[in-house]
Amino acid sequence: MNNKTYKKNVVLVVDDSIDSIRMISDVLEEADMTVLVALEGSQAITITQNITPDIILLDAIMPNMDGFETCRALKEQPKLMDVPIIFMTGLSDTENVVMGLKSGGVDYITKPINASELIARMHVHLANARMTQSARMALEAAGQTLFAINKNGDTLWATPRVYQILAQAQPADTNSPAQLSNTLKTWLEHSPSAGHKMQLDNADGTVGVEYLAEIGENEFLLRLSDQPSNENYSDLLRTSFKVTVREADVLLWIANGKTNREIGQILEMSPRTVNKHLEQIFKKMGVENRTSAAAMAIRALASKG
Repeated sequence: MNNKTYKKNVVLVVDDSIDSIRMISDVLEEADMTVLVALEGSQAITITQNITPDIILLDAIMPNMDGFETCRALKEQPKLMDVPIIFMTGLSDTENVVMGLKSGGVDYITKPINASELIARMHVHLANARMTQSARMALEAAGQTLFAINKNGDTLWATPRVYQILAQAQPADTNSPAQLSNTLKTWLEHSPSAGHKMQLDNADGTVGVEYLAEIGENEFLLRLSDQPSNENYSDLLRTSFKVTVREADVLLWIANGKTNREIGQILEMSPRTVNKHLEQIFKKMGVENRTSAAAMAIRALASKG
């Protein structure tokens, strides 16, 4: 074997039982894996901030932060998105199994652990994770800034470059992940067409997102893109619906899912003034509410690519 190319799999074992950790460590080391150990969820989070394991074995029931909460916290780290997490539990009832899978786990194994079964399952998930990582790196190499979200706007997966762009573009003083999820959720609720683009409320106004397609049950494919300025979009809306420049600005942000209060802050006007503009917008567009106005604006923007 060429030692220069061989790399041991790194396994993070999270369990509050010393006896359990010793037994699992012996099994993994015998299988030629490198073992990292955490006795509680917070330790696991600290370790992964400095080291990225290839796979994580996580005890479901622990004091302070249980395995389900720990799993959700770990999966919030973009670099751990493709790292498989296998739950270890003495509980075999359906409710706990479902909780583990919903929190981000890919599999579970019941205690007492069967060593050969554990290693076999780990190899399957390690192979799947590597294929997924390779596919995303290929997309990245091809310059594809793709990502997928669910109907709540939460990111399901993304190419590495997407995370870099979003981290650089979002204002440092905002809760960026939650803010982005809310924006995308509202956008999806207006049923954007393939090719429709929306400007993100980012630091320099240069990043946009393009809707591509619904690719599965509750999974929507998007792409980050260079975005024309707000002025270009406002001009398009102004000419399409015969509204004033200021009304077009308000309509654009309505299409982006902003509330009256948020629009007022962006455009430096009071919510009451925003509402007065909306009254005129509804009249000129022949609609009765902001949902209908937003839908028409989105279709107009999509028709122009």
